[in-house]
Amino acid sequence: MPDRMTPEQRHYCMSQIRSEDTKPEMAVRRALFARGFRYRLHVHSLPGSPDIAIAKYRTAIFINGCFWHGHAGCDKFVLPKTNSGFWKDKIERNRKRDALNVQRLELLSWNVIIVWECELSPACFEQTMARVVAEIRSNRAKCLEYKAKRRLNRIFAREQAQRHREIMAQVKAELTEQFNQNPT
Repeated sequence: MPDRMTPEQRHYCMSQIRSEDTKPEMAVRRALFARGFRYRLHVHSLPGSPDIAIAKYRTAIFINGCFWHGHAGCDKFVLPKTNSGFWKDKIERNRKRDALNVQRLELLSWNVIIVWECELSPACFEQTMARVVAEIRSNRAKCLEYKAKRRLNRIFAREQAQRHREIMAQVKAELTEQFNQNPT
């Protein structure tokens, strides 16, 4: 089935899709702020630039759209029938990138919480936020333990600092390669 929109209309439509300050993200931010949590937004110095980063608890929160991140078993994720090869590859790349970013954050001793768009519907919003708050509070204990271990053990602290430098250098190299490619 051919596209009903002209290429210009399709370009405009796709350009209006935002990656930051989306409605689900704003709802989570408002709920966290109301519960007394303070955070930073889209921290580019962390792998994956988490939507919300709570440094005090070493917690990174990603608010994922069900379609764009391929939420398996969700009604909101339906692979388009037109140009399905492109969309399948794109969503698979997003999934791999998400998994890599979670792995990198965990190597840096950050705790990762993923909130899916479908979990933020009015019917289950409060339940989801209760889960997120409980995870943040449990991360507090892990963070305090990590900081105490780092303070007491110099070798552990050096290893952690070296690991952090290696991961950040790798992330920086990937970003530089991605954004400084010269078209031939």
